[in-house]
Amino acid sequence: MNIFIITIGSRGDVQPYVALGKGLQAAGHNVTVATSNSFESFITDHGLTYGYLSNDLLDLLDPDLLDKAGNLFGMIKTAIEMSKVANRINEKLLYESWETAQQANPDMIIYHPKALAGPHMAEKLNIPVALALPVPATVPTHEFPALGMPNLGLGGWYNKLTYNLVAKGYSAYDKTVNAFREQSLGLEPMKGAAMYMETSGGNPIPVLHAHSQYVAPRPADWNDYAYVTGYWFLDRLDDWQASAELRAFLNAGEPPIYAGFGSMSSKNPQKLAHIVIEAMKQANVRGVIATGWGGLDAATLPDTVFKIDHAPHDWLFPRMAAVVHHGGAGTTAAGLHAGCPTIIAPFIADQPYWGAHIHRLGVGPKPIHHKKLTVDKLAAALREVTTNPSMKEKAAKLGEKIRQEDGIANAIAIIEKLLSPVHS
Repeated sequence: MNIFIITIGSRGDVQPYVALGKGLQAAGHNVTVATSNSFESFITDHGLTYGYLSNDLLDLLDPDLLDKAGNLFGMIKTAIEMSKVANRINEKLLYESWETAQQANPDMIIYHPKALAGPHMAEKLNIPVALALPVPATVPTHEFPALGMPNLGLGGWYNKLTYNLVAKGYSAYDKTVNAFREQSLGLEPMKGAAMYMETSGGNPIPVLHAHSQYVAPRPADWNDYAYVTGYWFLDRLDDWQASAELRAFLNAGEPPIYAGFGSMSSKNPQKLAHIVIEAMKQANVRGVIATGWGGLDAATLPDTVFKIDHAPHDWLFPRMAAVVHHGGAGTTAAGLHAGCPTIIAPFIADQPYWGAHIHRLGVGPKPIHHKKLTVDKLAAALREVTTNPSMKEKAAKLGEKIRQEDGIANAIAIIEKLLSPVHS
């Protein structure tokens, strides 16, 4: 079968889908992954077919706009500012998606929620469709608010309401999506087109959540079409090698603590690096800091801290005593898989959600928002993750459970069931 996977976003929005694509390919399917063209070589290096989408939406992620989204009012203002440009970009992406999908001749479409064309193209082609995402962001529940919305502790009615607010936000793109439906697909316009959650047959679109049930259990009030499969980990390519300097540093003393903030930019990366380095010195721990995406900028370092551009998490994290990061879904998963106690300094979106789960599970201290991060606060957290035996034990046991899951195999079983004639 030809499987068309379409996703839009940063590395964390692409890597899990590449992992799924490789699993599907190994199971005998032909897989095309369509995403921003900056990821073309990443996809083809892993042996998958690349489908072209422009890089415009990635380029929209301005650090100043992201920095404003620190509270509800900031998120609303940011959404308004971004939607003005995003509508034009999404219009372009809709048409690019359809052109690329036709070239792939798919028997099924799997899409990220930012890939607005996904379910509409499946309707036009009359083929199965599934929404897939690394975070529980689209299926309403009474148990927690929509990701990115403040958790006010008001109970189930408020939590459920926040999903309606998110849907209202998506409605800003309804006109654009309906124009695409009419002009390119020859379909009738519809209400809620930008957040289309039903198949053409009227059933809920299946949703595959690529996270572990041991980290975020499946809400009891989800419908039968919402699945939690386990994480989709991507195997490292064989050609990566650690430098001799990094290996020498790791072998020179106690396991260090990793610190890196992924694709999250900071208006003052020098200040953030200073906080991390000084906190490591104050807590008397060795450290490895990753600077590759620009979230940390460190010119001079003590002998106890080693700077890298980047390194594969599945190689580096098992060698760490603990990890400090922004709380992105992929980085969180990698740290937990390695059994590492975790400190999260969230910026936006799903990051506070994962930080709260880390604390709830007892595998890390309470998250510290990046705007409130200080040397003293981080140093205290570093001491806790390195000296608290219960936290270390819980992190190790959670890592064992996650390593026993096979999220990709679970997802493939669901996908093949959706592809079967009996299901259709």
